[in-house]
Amino acid sequence: MPYVEVLAPSAPPEHKAALAKSVTDSLMSAFNVGAETVTLYFLPIVPGDYAHAGEMGAQGAGQRILLKVHAFRRTEAARRAAAAALTRSVCTAYGVPADDVAIYFLDRDKNEVAHASILASD
Repeated sequence: MPYVEVLAPSAPPEHKAALAKSVTDSLMSAFNVGAETVTLYFLPIVPGDYAHAGEMGAQGAGQRILLKVHAFRRTEAARRAAAAALTRSVCTAYGVPADDVAIYFLDRDKNEVAHASILASD
């Protein structure tokens, strides 16, 4: 923990590798965690396969890249630092402006996470 879901258009492997390194470094700094705790899952999206305000997106139209950060609850300051660093990471890796990046923090209490059937709170 933290786990990061990256919902983004397909990218070359070297761009994903650069993003993985940058996101890991960013979360290590902002959340004070070790690299061994950070995992990214890349979930490719097809351009145009989205809807907004009840309307399907047009082929070739811009679409936000979404990062969902599943982690134990952090302070607002830590989330703010992470949001800034993660946004820079996505902008660099995908060549998009910050307006095209959304980051959602899905905070969890330790009693809401289990590994190998053991709650993190145990």
